[in-house]
Amino acid sequence: MSEVCLLLDSSGPGGIESHVAELAAGLRAAGDAVRVLFLRNHGPHPLRARLDAEGIGWENLPGGLLPLMRRLSGPKRPALLHTHGYKANLLGRLAALLTRVPAVATYHAGERPPGMLAWYDRADRWTSFAGERIAVSRPILARLPFGGRLVPNFVAVPPRPPARSARNVVAFVGRMSMEKGPDLFCVLASAAAGPEYVAFGGGQMLDALRAVHGSNVTFHGPRAGMDGAWSDIGLLAVTSRAEGLPLAVLEAMANGVPVASFAVGALPEVIEDGVNGFLVPAGDLEALAERINRWQAMDSAGRAALSVAARATVSARFGREAGVDAIRACYARLRGRRGDRVAVTAAEPALCRPS
Repeated sequence: MSEVCLLLDSSGPGGIESHVAELAAGLRAAGDAVRVLFLRNHGPHPLRARLDAEGIGWENLPGGLLPLMRRLSGPKRPALLHTHGYKANLLGRLAALLTRVPAVATYHAGERPPGMLAWYDRADRWTSFAGERIAVSRPILARLPFGGRLVPNFVAVPPRPPARSARNVVAFVGRMSMEKGPDLFCVLASAAAGPEYVAFGGGQMLDALRAVHGSNVTFHGPRAGMDGAWSDIGLLAVTSRAEGLPLAVLEAMANGVPVASFAVGALPEVIEDGVNGFLVPAGDLEALAERINRWQAMDSAGRAALSVAARATVSARFGREAGVDAIRACYARLRGRRGDRVAVTAAEPALCRPS
């Protein structure tokens, strides 16, 4: 297959950025030429540094529809455009349609955005008929008016888990925004006292939360990735009000860190309460605090069993190779409908299926 371009509009690290990095690395490992396009340059970006480290090409575009159309129709015309995020989806879909480049969009967000963003989100979903559609969870897929294909998020699973610290550390990893519930994590830190609570991530709520809860929670701010940090984390707490399938959850479990979470988005399909982590009804902080107390009281054998089960879940169902194979099968089918040469000839993986 000739070059696949992955398009996003991004100013910092997050779930979409982690997904694009995993997908780009997986496509390259599968033998595909891949390049990441940033719709606009918002300044220094950790994703570009990660791509450089892995030898994956990227470009900054000047923003807007016409420059994107020129890129797609120019001498480096891609075989396919894969967009991520509502702005990249909307502009990328229109540019691909006008330049006759096959296009596919992945839908990542499980929340319904407020204000003007809700209109962009609605426009993105209702114009999605113009290209192939992929959703990372069943709840996200159910919101697509024209259906689509389910390809859950995926991560590279380390060959062995990092050595575990003996510290009782409970972590939050994600954007400091209302849908991710960092305020609920801070309440949890008071309700289930005993462990050390740490939070990784930036966003509009960070300064206010740090000012009020800095004595109970250590805020580390945004970081490019969690490599090197998982060994010091005993438990990941997910206090989101809405979710899709968080990459932070899969990455934690792949590194042997169990997850205590509200039952939101696709998380009930990943976490089995008391087996590979802990799952409680959405918004039930009292139940989540009880699970954290239960984890804190576990002996080393009990914690090791949770860790092994968490890794086994991700290895069996959410590894990078299976996810990339599913997406490549979607690419092949899309290009086949356009009459292009299809490079992927293996049987379609079970992960890539219509709704």
